[in-house]
Amino acid sequence: MKALRFYAPEDVRLEDVPEPTCAPDEVKLRVRNCSTCGTDVKIFYNGHQNLTPPRTIGHEIAGEIVEVGADVNTTYGSSWEVGDRVQVIAAVPCGECHECRKGWMAVCQNQTSMGYQYDGGFAEFMIVPKQVLKVDGLNRIPDNVGFDEASAAEPFACAINAQELLGIEEGDTVVVFGAGPIGCMHIRIARGVHNCGPIYLVDVNDARLKMSADAVHPDGVINAAEVDVVEKVMELTGGRGADVIITATAANVAQEQAISMAARNGRISFFGGLPKTDPTITCDSNVVHYRQLHIHGANGSAPEHNKRALEYISTGQVPVKDLITRHIPLDDVLEAFQIVKKGEAIKVTVEPAPADVPAGV
Repeated sequence: MKALRFYAPEDVRLEDVPEPTCAPDEVKLRVRNCSTCGTDVKIFYNGHQNLTPPRTIGHEIAGEIVEVGADVNTTYGSSWEVGDRVQVIAAVPCGECHECRKGWMAVCQNQTSMGYQYDGGFAEFMIVPKQVLKVDGLNRIPDNVGFDEASAAEPFACAINAQELLGIEEGDTVVVFGAGPIGCMHIRIARGVHNCGPIYLVDVNDARLKMSADAVHPDGVINAAEVDVVEKVMELTGGRGADVIITATAANVAQEQAISMAARNGRISFFGGLPKTDPTITCDSNVVHYRQLHIHGANGSAPEHNKRALEYISTGQVPVKDLITRHIPLDDVLEAFQIVKKGEAIKVTVEPAPADVPAGV
């Protein structure tokens, strides 16, 4: 079968490898969609400390079951069958550490990940490891949700995790930095789940701002390359500032601007991590102190967030279909990385199994 294998930074190869075999406590999938994100691009160019090469990468996974290990259903109390349509969590908690026992699975200290410690979804077939099944991380896709939409449930789950930490209230003024797919998802969750508004989208790329704004219709867009973002937000809010700011971009300045533009009792999510070579920002502690600001990190998601994402997609509360603007066959998977890097699409999904391959084959 074909699989995209990471060997070293910028040494990523689409090659023929043996089809994986399914152990008694595992499930085997035919991958239908594996979507891409900025993290995949970072891995392509820089690798990752948790990724041991050679490794099949790809962590936004949806597919159908082609084999169920003999012990799976009895061990995990499940009822999986060949042909079931499923989505796979990316971040895999251990289920046993202090954080997991407290219900904080998104920050499990022993977390492993698909495409890092386990072979991922840029392949025709893959194995769902027992660690995923142990924490109920294999999710049934609702009948009215496509494989491409289901693959987007993983980044969607990360956005859900971030927003539930913020104590968002109806009518809050929201600013989202980053006009990529995750920024678009944040806008849709803020509006569709929390009934926020007005919502403003910030980026430095005019074309990307327009593309994303045409899809998710923020109440306004701000090009940070052309105007003083803090000054503009203060103007738009009558000098009060924004109630909620989400920095869905790996930019130090965005985090600093978020603190400066926050209203009293404002809530800030540092959603996008910063480069390891430049991970610090300047923070006026008195602004945080006197405005009583709340600054939150957001790290991935828990299995429950993935289930909620699929539910929101299924009910139409938070649609994602129109955010998937490019579908790429596995043969052209390396092109997907360039599209994401250049910001030429909102969401790019790779399709290892063509749509005309019958279910269960």
